Amino acid sequence: MTETDLHSLRHAVIGRGRLGTALAAALRAAGLTVDGPLGRRPSLAGAGVVLLAVPDAEIAAAAAAVPPGPLVGHCSGATTLAPLAPHEAFSLHPLMTVPGARAGDDPRAVFAGATAAVAGSTPRAEAVATALARTLGMRPVEVADADRAAYHAAASVAANFLVTLEAAAERLAATAGVDRAALAPLVRAALENWAALGGERALTGPIARGDEGTVARQRAAVAERAPDLLALFDALADATRALAATGAAR
Repeated sequence: MTETDLHSLRHAVIGRGRLGTALAAALRAAGLTVDGPLGRRPSLAGAGVVLLAVPDAEIAAAAAAVPPGPLVGHCSGATTLAPLAPHEAFSLHPLMTVPGARAGDDPRAVFAGATAAVAGSTPRAEAVATALARTLGMRPVEVADADRAAYHAAASVAANFLVTLEAAAERLAATAGVDRAALAPLVRAALENWAALGGERALTGPIARGDEGTVARQRAAVAERAPDLLALFDALADATRALAATGAAR
């Protein structure tokens, strides 16, 4: 199955949230025949591929409502293919946050350049998932069912937890009269360095320099101004020391 072969199939996207809306628009912009985003219990007449962009807890019920025939896929990062049985099944999880659509934007830009975790219950199903990823400009990477939870945990740490961390930094900075905009260039530079060099080589700051006196003053400030963040600060400081030690040992 290639990107060209997909054009011979009718695709249905079920789920009217941000992901389903974005996927339907992007696939349509890529020239595929797409129905959707569709709501609950839609008509799927003529569909060769059904893509479920629904919450994880609703995948099994949504799959059970699909009549036999089409390939059925879901977009969950953490869920295996089991809830899609007995359909010929695949998964396609864009490793990317999906914002709301803005007028005038190319729908494909949301996914272009991202990685997509793919899997299939048959070679044909996996080939469809791979072709869909490439049609959207994504790099397909096969992730086995046994690895799904670890893969998705990594995604949560990389994206969700990062936002939580930066929100904590924003709170602390505000106590010193510094706004979020002042931190943003530092955050971007740190991320770019990590992407280019990896964790150990990109690490900077007082812990990386072995300046525990400065770390102690930082900790005291956190304890005074945002005591509820102290446990987070301590855990991150310990993890950063371990990372710094790993880099020093190499």
